Amino acid sequence: MSERRNPLLVLTRARILEFVREPEALFWVFAFPIIMAVVLGFAFRDHPPDPVPVGVVDGPGAPELTQALSKAGTTRPQAYASLAEGLEGLRTGKITLLVEMDTSRAPGPGPIYHFDPTRPDARLARLEVDDAIQRALGRTDPAPARETLVHEKGSRYIDFLLPGILGLNLMGTGIWGVGFSIVNARLKKTLKVMVATPMRKSDFLLAQILSRFVFLVLEVTVILAFGVLAFQVPIRGTLSLVGLTTVLGSLCFAGIGLLVAARARTLEAASGLMNLVMVPMWLLSGVFFSSERFPKAAQPVIQALPLTALNNALRAVMLEGKTFPAVFGELLIVTLWGIAAFAAALKIFRWQ
Repeated sequence: MSERRNPLLVLTRARILEFVREPEALFWVFAFPIIMAVVLGFAFRDHPPDPVPVGVVDGPGAPELTQALSKAGTTRPQAYASLAEGLEGLRTGKITLLVEMDTSRAPGPGPIYHFDPTRPDARLARLEVDDAIQRALGRTDPAPARETLVHEKGSRYIDFLLPGILGLNLMGTGIWGVGFSIVNARLKKTLKVMVATPMRKSDFLLAQILSRFVFLVLEVTVILAFGVLAFQVPIRGTLSLVGLTTVLGSLCFAGIGLLVAARARTLEAASGLMNLVMVPMWLLSGVFFSSERFPKAAQPVIQALPLTALNNALRAVMLEGKTFPAVFGELLIVTLWGIAAFAAALKIFRWQ
């Protein structure tokens, strides 16, 4: 059957041309994930942590304390003329920890630490400062430890981040790209015109999904190639399994985009629904940090989210070299979400 008589192929081609003519869409699909990877990759690049800013209250023992902290190299001491001034610096975030020497207690002077115990960086600063002070006062370790520094590719933050950015981009382009296309066509009365054509509802919805495949290969190739070339991010699994994972992820979120836009009549309504769907996954699905940080009671819900399953599968294949049986559970979750979303969209979709 010729393309002219096949509604599915005609609609798919029309959607591809519509996408190419939108420079904003091309920017969000190709340029934005690269910019995000560059910024976060360099922000968390493989280098020693910066010295922690620590305040030292002026008084007896302050010069020796400042000298000990400077010599340690892990802290950056700043002098404050009074305790009130130092507490103000702590409150405004200029320093992470404030130290003053208490000369009134017996048998000898000792440090007083002022810090917020709910801040991990403050608790780390407290340990670094105390270690520097105790060593300066002559402490010796009865069981000296040795250190082995590990800089293996796959354990860096950029290695963790890139699969998350890829999953986030697949979700964003799938939901936003497909959803806004349908709502925009509804606002322009294009859908109303299509009702008079010999076209099934399923042809129109499938065309929205199939048009994503043309750009999916380029999208995934650009992001992965940039990560490998710029940051040497490893891809230990097979490229075919990486490709299958991204295809299923793209189909899943395109189906969710169809469902979100199935009844929306305004861009404001569509935007609100899309944010309602995506924002929880931005926060919970382990894009920028591990989803395991959330409470154990919330894990069943978090692990059932499609973006969580997609990110877990991508990281398992890319960083751990897992095979298909090892990621089958995650891929099944992604597939079921896509099928359920497309079926629901097909049932409730309205042309007007």
